[in-house]
Amino acid sequence: MMDQDTQAVIERLTDALATSGLSLRRFAHALGTSPSRFSAYRSGQTAPSAAFLLRAERIAAALSEARRDKIPSSIDAIDALRRAAKRGDEDWTYALALELRDRLHDILARHRELAAAWEAQPPAVEPRWKALSAAFVGHEFNNAGLTAPKWTDVERLDEEWVLDTPRLTEAEIKQQTPDWLAERNIFIAAKDLITA
Repeated sequence: MMDQDTQAVIERLTDALATSGLSLRRFAHALGTSPSRFSAYRSGQTAPSAAFLLRAERIAAALSEARRDKIPSSIDAIDALRRAAKRGDEDWTYALALELRDRLHDILARHRELAAAWEAQPPAVEPRWKALSAAFVGHEFNNAGLTAPKWTDVERLDEEWVLDTPRLTEAEIKQQTPDWLAERNIFIAAKDLITA
């Protein structure tokens, strides 16, 4: 027979999963755990930490609210980036990365309560785009005075990635790159970070 507290935790995790609107696999990934571990929590075999339970509820509620209000989450934004990168159009993928950053800036300014929808770990994407989106998201959270989501703490790229800018040499691009990008081995001229 299961004790009352364990049953309450199971019910709260089950409610969080339903609220998130995601499959068990995607919700577990969004929380940074495996589907098997999440299932173990939901069956009462293993007890999650209080922090995990609260994060699951917070992220699920924010994902639900963002979906209701048609506001993108990290999952939506990175999924769009992943699809564009698969098509091989780097210019379009970069434009989407800038749009991701700009939308997040607006969300954190106008809908700060939805910041948790960007704490959700997004789907896997090619390492360069993962590093760039993590840099953009981490930078926007820091500028808003918030702790950056755990998923944005990705390793710097092994090789330099210099985005081509007409009429600038590679050295000029590197010189004009903000430190928060350069430290991830990504080099983008400051003017290419400005959107209309």
